[in-house]
Amino acid sequence: MAGKADSVKTIFYALGANFAIFVAKLVAALLTGSGSMLAEAVHSLADCGNQGMLLIGLRKAKAPPSPDYPLGFGKAVYFWSFLVALMLFSVGGMFSIYEGLHKLQHPEPLKWGWLAVGVLTFGIIAESLSMWGCLTEVNKARGSQSLWRWFRDSRQSELIVIFGEDLAALLGLVFALGAVLLTMATGNPLYDAVGSVGIGVLLIVIAVFIAVEIKALLIGQGVEPRTKEAMLKFLTAREEIRQVYNLLTLQMGPDVMVAIKAEMSRYLAPRDLIEDINRVEAAFRAEFPEVRWCFFEPDSRD
Repeated sequence: MAGKADSVKTIFYALGANFAIFVAKLVAALLTGSGSMLAEAVHSLADCGNQGMLLIGLRKAKAPPSPDYPLGFGKAVYFWSFLVALMLFSVGGMFSIYEGLHKLQHPEPLKWGWLAVGVLTFGIIAESLSMWGCLTEVNKARGSQSLWRWFRDSRQSELIVIFGEDLAALLGLVFALGAVLLTMATGNPLYDAVGSVGIGVLLIVIAVFIAVEIKALLIGQGVEPRTKEAMLKFLTAREEIRQVYNLLTLQMGPDVMVAIKAEMSRYLAPRDLIEDINRVEAAFRAEFPEVRWCFFEPDSRD
């Protein structure tokens, strides 16, 4: 089984990098008049707000259950993650496209071009460090899975968002640097405007991918397929259980709810049957500590 990633550490990596990059980009955008640079500055500012929302979501998810919310507030992190995807789409993507179209209609010469190149290079280095921190945690979670398979199967919405954000930011910086260099080489400001539009399209595409993954978690996904397979393997190996008829799981943020329907190996007095079930549940929780609720139904048929 893969390990558990430290989402909070990953968020703080990204927050620190994005704030430093935002300040540098904003100063450069004001001095150079670069549309791509301004689009990137707004993107970095939106990312800082996004990381703040993810931290709020993680804190809300830790609230204890209440009479109105008997299964707790674990899914709160999915709501805040979905808001981040919307922010990435609207504030990041749509603003970048708007700025690019505005520059296409009203092109302006690029000033202090080498300053823009320096800031974007700094941004690429800082964002690469943030991506390295993110991938370190992602690799703990994905184990032998490919990155794409992990992205599709992961139930850590906050890690999905940070990975998508970092990828979008790094590719956006490369787009912006290419646009600025082409503008400097040709003297044609249209390259800068096209770069801004390209950044916007990139952000929207990644935001849509993130939103699709978070939507599935909001609706109510079970645990990852490999985790469910490991749970079934564990249960069928228990001597107390003859056959597992059904295993239902529900991912609730960091916690998991499990419902098991199985035939027991022995037909015993009620007290002995309860003791067998309790032993299975205790061992199951020890093997899968993320399981917070476990409901076990003994039966003789499905």
